[in-house]
Parts: sequence; C-alpha cells; structure tokens
Amino acid sequence: MTSQTITAAASGTWKLGDLTVNRIGFGAMRLPQHGEAFAADAVPRDREQAMGVLRRAVELGVNHIDTAAFYFSPLRSANELINRALAPYRDDLVIATKVGPGRDPSGQWLPHATPERLRGQVEENLRQLGRDHLDVVNLRIVGTESIAERFGALAELRQAGLIRHLGLSNVHPHHLAEAQGIAPVVCVQNMYGIGATPEQQEFLRVCGEQRIAFVPFYSIAGTGRTAGATTDHDPEVHAIARARGVSTAQIRLAWTLHQGPHVLAIPGTGDLDHLTQNVSTGSLRLSEEELATLDSVHHEAA
Repeated sequence: MTSQTITAAASGTWKLGDLTVNRIGFGAMRLPQHGEAFAADAVPRDREQAMGVLRRAVELGVNHIDTAAFYFSPLRSANELINRALAPYRDDLVIATKVGPGRDPSGQWLPHATPERLRGQVEENLRQLGRDHLDVVNLRIVGTESIAERFGALAELRQAGLIRHLGLSNVHPHHLAEAQGIAPVVCVQNMYGIGATPEQQEFLRVCGEQRIAFVPFYSIAGTGRTAGATTDHDPEVHAIARARGVSTAQIRLAWTLHQGPHVLAIPGTGDLDHLTQNVSTGSLRLSEEELATLDSVHHEAA
C-alpha cells in the first residue's frame, strides 16, 4: 500500500443525519498529552505537533473529528487545539463532541452532569471550539438507568439550534430505543473491536438495520483502552499483518470497518506516521479467508 497517497475517501462515506463523512475519522482523546489519556501526571504534547497532526488529518481527507471538553491535560485542551489548528472550519468538516462526564481543572472526574448542567457543557464546547452550533453531540453515560431526562435536555438544545444532531455513547440497546422516542439519533459510539461480546455485535447489527452510524472506540487500543494500542495481538493477527506489510493496528482497524458500511472509525494519535497509517487503512480490503481467520479470533476472544 502506498499510504502516502491514500486519503480518507478510500474508506467510503456514511451520513450522520444530513452530514456526509468519510468512514475513517480522527479521535482527539490522545491529542493533548503523551502517554495515557486522563493521567494526572500526563505530559502535555507539543502544541505545534498536535496542531500539525490535526491539519494533516484534514489534508488527508478526514472530515469527522471526535472530541470532548473533558479531553485535556495540563496546558492542552483538545477542543482548543482543534479551534486553533482548523478554524475557520471547512464546510464539510463535522466535529462530534460528548457531554455527560466532566473533569475539574485539576483533572479529577466530576459526577455525571444533571439535565440542568448539560446546557453548560454544551456551551463550554461551543466556546472552546469557536462555533455557534455543534454538529453532533453524544450523550455519554455510565450505567443502565433511564436517560430520558438527560437526552430530553439535549433535545431541547437541538430545538433551540445549538445542536444539529444527537447521538449516544457507552449505551445499551434500551437506551437507544428510549432516546429515539424523544429525538432522532444519528450515531451510537460504543467500545468495539476484535473480541467484542455477542451483545456488542448484536447492537452493531441493530444500528445498521436502522441506518444509524456505529462509531467504535478502542477498536485499535483494545484492552489498552486509554493507555493506547495493545501489543497483545493473536498470532493470526500478526501473520496477516506481516503478509500484508502493514501493522497489527491496521489489521484490527480494517476488520472493524468490515463489520458494516455504517461503521465509522475514529482512531486517535499524536504521531504523523501513525495518522498516515490509520487513514490508509480505509483502502485495505481484507479477503474472505482473512476475514474468516479474524472472525475466528474474534469469537474465541469474545
């Protein structure tokens, strides 16, 4: 693969409501710091390096960026880096953010936002990004309780014009059904990758049937989660990567994209070479034999 010339357009497109995006996007969680996201002793990433990665992502055709106001480290905020690097924004650039969790200035996690506090979080994202509206806002939750009040509060902000489209993050199928009774849902952002549970697999399928984008997080990181890409790959993953002349991370990402045309990837990095590799993965078409092998690994790990 000549990754230098491959753009995100090679991954195909999907719609978030009325907004068309390439299926390979960019996740900003790891951008503000080196090492593990949210770590109290995280070393801030060089500002020019971070902004260079963002600008290069857009040059490579990335038009879907995932961020949040709680993505920050000492001295660096993902939203403000995005604003500084990319404003004035291109018309086709879709920025999706998340509300629900919050962190105080020292980085400590706060209780999840009440319906009343969600408006403040939306306004915080608007201010940091320098926007008069947010393209997509995902309500992120922890737990299984009702989301009706919180999602209803966001639906009101959508009616007021502060939000264009709504999504959900870290949810269960009953949350999607509950939210859809309140306002349209354009995407579900959940953990997913090789080794995902049968329940996660079923949720991905349901989203596809309903034409809702499924946006997996940690599809490369796997068990590494906020610490970054796992090195604990199965021998089969290594073998396919060697045969293809690509990284194991690219194989994991390619397999995830093969799970349906509605799957949108948001791999994140602060490294230009890794960015290029991630984007080029959109052109990697796995054979039926390779998919069967990876499916077997997936089911054994689930």
